[in-house]
Amino acid sequence: MKTLEKHELRTQRKYDRFAKVYDIFEAGIEKRFFGKWRKIVWNTLPRDARVLEVGIGTGKNIPYYPDRVKVVGIDFSEGMLAKAELAAKKHSDKDVKLVQMDVTNLKFEDNTFDFVISTFVFCTVPDPISGLKEIRRVLKPNGTVIFLEHMKSSKFLRNIPLYLMEPIMRFTVGTSVLRETKKNILLSGLRIRKEKNLFSDIFRMIECTKGE
Repeated sequence: MKTLEKHELRTQRKYDRFAKVYDIFEAGIEKRFFGKWRKIVWNTLPRDARVLEVGIGTGKNIPYYPDRVKVVGIDFSEGMLAKAELAAKKHSDKDVKLVQMDVTNLKFEDNTFDFVISTFVFCTVPDPISGLKEIRRVLKPNGTVIFLEHMKSSKFLRNIPLYLMEPIMRFTVGTSVLRETKKNILLSGLRIRKEKNLFSDIFRMIECTKGE
């Protein structure tokens, strides 16, 4: 088995185990920050859009889905999807289909989705550029990708606490708080249209087009 495949399998297993307490683990920061930011992201979507949400996790975005938006939510963790199923049942008025799938190997045709949404996902994907290229592939030529992500700061001092957190986060859930996600987005061929710092430049909202 290739090293990357082993890494993906380890990360998947970590999230399967962590799924039961994931929402409790993030409850404080979700209430204070993440929930507000999620609402901003989903409020930008028009009606009747066909949307792919990658890394849907426990389904925290589901309450914010706009009316008449058709969403396919994917995640590579069976445990996380089980929690997302409960969220989808609770919000049965939302049009959402859940599928177990890896973002680095999307089972969709080229140019399928109007929007792709990623919230706090690419800090974890073992091969982020492959995942971003897959997102670009399935996005329609006039489509939009919206990322809500945390990443390495451009300021050294801001990164000091991140370096301290890194070993703990990698061990527990395989997450890196030092990913250079903006750089990876550009390397994938996506073109950044808008960028907004939400908390310093560690938490950012980045809106992209498919590019040429």
